[in-house]
Amino acid sequence: MSAIPADDAAVPESRRARGSLWRMLSEFLENRLAAVGLGVVVLFVLFCYLGPLVYHTDQTHIELSEATLAPSRAHPMGTNEVGYDQLGRLMVGGQSSLEVGIAAALLATAFGTLWGAIAGYAGGFLDAAMMRVVDALLAVPALFLLLFLSSIARPNVGLLILVIALISWLGPARLVRGQALTLRTRDYVRSVQLMGGGPIRAVLRHIAPNAIGTVVVNATFQVADAILTVAALSFLGLGIPPPAANWGDMLSNGINYTYDGYWWLIYPPGLAIVLVVVAFNLIGDALRDSFDVRLRGR
Repeated sequence: MSAIPADDAAVPESRRARGSLWRMLSEFLENRLAAVGLGVVVLFVLFCYLGPLVYHTDQTHIELSEATLAPSRAHPMGTNEVGYDQLGRLMVGGQSSLEVGIAAALLATAFGTLWGAIAGYAGGFLDAAMMRVVDALLAVPALFLLLFLSSIARPNVGLLILVIALISWLGPARLVRGQALTLRTRDYVRSVQLMGGGPIRAVLRHIAPNAIGTVVVNATFQVADAILTVAALSFLGLGIPPPAANWGDMLSNGINYTYDGYWWLIYPPGLAIVLVVVAFNLIGDALRDSFDVRLRGR
């Protein structure tokens, strides 16, 4: 009998992981709360990106003569304090909130996964040094760091993505590092080392892909956290400057009119933030259950 190449030891597990993708997807969709969460996210994406193509509004020029108008046929959600149509602004503001939240979460997850995989695979002094960097940054209050970074530069979409990603990659790094400490002792990783494969190949081909369950679940929670962070910064006046808008900025402006009875300035953006954040958390919970089922099935 011919010997099986050592590097082929990774093939069965990789194939099982890919083959279980459809089963995990069906299990995910069977979760009613997950289906509701996914539906809410899809509806908001369509609302924010396709809505402005159907419902045209001017979100650039101020119309003080139409400020704080109550909901009517001309303005289904009324107007804000400077005359912008509230429904149209909710669509435009949602674009910024979703773009910053998703982009920051993806950037933080990618960098954190790579950092944690390298640290866990290398071990020893390099692992200790890299994780001390993570611990040092975790020791700094996130809100303080966000306020400092946002105050030294003019806020824009790109800066918000970088600032939020800067404080969000620490969690994925610690999670993936814990996975890497376990995965590096697996036979298929050792076989790569014995065949002369370098650490880059081991990390990119085996460590990071086999931690995908942890990464995907964490990424959904990162999106929800990033959207909340954008809202918090905008609420503190450190969001994207006008005429750009996001839900946090709309909510912050609406709070100033709490006792004037202008409820349409507060509830729509606040409800949008709550619904999207809860939806992403429901998706994350369902994904976590799906990956746990897959692991128990093995």
